[in-house]
Amino acid sequence: MSSTIDYSNYSIEELLQAQEAINRDAFPDRAAEIDARIEALVKASPESNENQVIREANVNFTGKAGEFFSIWIVNLLLSIVTLGIYSAWAKVRTHRYFYGNTEIDGHHFSYLAEPIAILKGRIIAAILFGAYFATSALYPVVSLVLLLIIFILTPFLVVLSLRFNMKMTAYRNVRFSFRGNFGDAFVYFVLLPFASVFTLYLLMPFALKKIDEFLINEMNFGNAKFRSNLAAGSYYMAALGATFLAALIFGVGVAGFGSYISLDQQSEMTPVATIIIMALYLFVFAISSAFYTSKIRNHIYNTSSLPNVATFTSDVSFGDLLILRVTNLFAIVFSVGLAIPWVKIRTAKFFADATKVQIMAGADDVVAGESGDTNAIAEEASTLFDVDVALG
Repeated sequence: MSSTIDYSNYSIEELLQAQEAINRDAFPDRAAEIDARIEALVKASPESNENQVIREANVNFTGKAGEFFSIWIVNLLLSIVTLGIYSAWAKVRTHRYFYGNTEIDGHHFSYLAEPIAILKGRIIAAILFGAYFATSALYPVVSLVLLLIIFILTPFLVVLSLRFNMKMTAYRNVRFSFRGNFGDAFVYFVLLPFASVFTLYLLMPFALKKIDEFLINEMNFGNAKFRSNLAAGSYYMAALGATFLAALIFGVGVAGFGSYISLDQQSEMTPVATIIIMALYLFVFAISSAFYTSKIRNHIYNTSSLPNVATFTSDVSFGDLLILRVTNLFAIVFSVGLAIPWVKIRTAKFFADATKVQIMAGADDVVAGESGDTNAIAEEASTLFDVDVALG
C-alpha cells in the first residue's frame, strides 16, 4: 500500500479538512504540501481574493518632541528674520518630518512639494490679501463685494488646494490625487451651508456629511479610488450630542456662577465675570468639539475603504480626546507657546495610535495613476484665506 497521497485533485474544502486532521509532526512534508496547495487555490480564486484581508497594520508615528522642537524653532526664527519668506521652506520641512515619521505596514509617507513653488503662491496670495485690506480701508463697499467674491471662490480654492496636496503626498512611491470638480464643490461648500441658514441650521449636519463624502469619494491612491458609505444619521447624532453637552454645561456653569453674585456685586464683578464666561465658553467648546470630532472621525474611517486594497478603523475615545485637547491648551498657555512642538507631536501620535489599516490582497496591484496639473498658488491662497478642508 502506497504511503504517498496525491492531493492534486483535492478541492479546497477537502484540503482544508486534510489540513485540520493531519499530524504535522509525523508528516511535515504532507502538511507543507497541503498548505501550499491551499494558498495557490486561494490566490487563483477571484471570489476568495476579492476583499480578502491578509493582514492588519497599525499606524505608527515615530516623531519626537525634542527633534521637532529644533525644526520648529529654526523655522520660526528664520521666518521672522526673512519677513515670512522662509515660511515656504518651513512648511516643507514640517510636512516632511511628519509624513516621514508616519508609518503603515513598514512604509513611510513622503511629502514631495518644493519650497519655491509654495513661495510663489504665497507671494501672489499675499499681494491679493494686501489689495483687499487696502481696498477695505479706502472703499468699504467695494471690500464687501470682494469679500463676497472670495466666499464664492472658496470651493475653487478648496479643490485646487486638495489637488496640490494630494499630488504632493506619496506612499510606497505611489502618489495620491483628487478628482473633484468645481461644480460639486460649489454645491457642497456654498449652496448647502447657505441653504441650512433657512432651516435654522437643521440642514447643516447633512451638508457636512456631503462635504466629507465629496472629499473622500473624489480621492485616489494611484489607480485605486476611495469609497465611503457615510450615514447622515451619524452626523445628526453627533451634532445633537455636541449641542446637548454644550447647552447643558454652559447653562449649569452660568447658573452656578450667577448664584454667587448678588445684585449689588454685579458692577464690581463685571471684569471677573467676563473672564469666567470666556473661560466657560472655551471649556464648553472643547467638550462639544471633542465629542463631535471623536464620533465623526470614527464614523468616517470605519465606513471608508480602498476596495480590495485597504479598509480602515478608528477608535478615538471622546474622553481621551478631551483630555488631550485640554492639556494641550494649558501647555501652550503656560509655556507661552513653546510647547507647540510637543502638542503637535503628541496629537499626531494620539490619532495614529487610534487608527488601524486592514491590508487586502489587491494592495500590491496598486500602480501610479494619471495626475493632473496642480496649483501651488491656489493651495497657498486657500491657507491664507483660512479655508478648512479637514475631514469631519
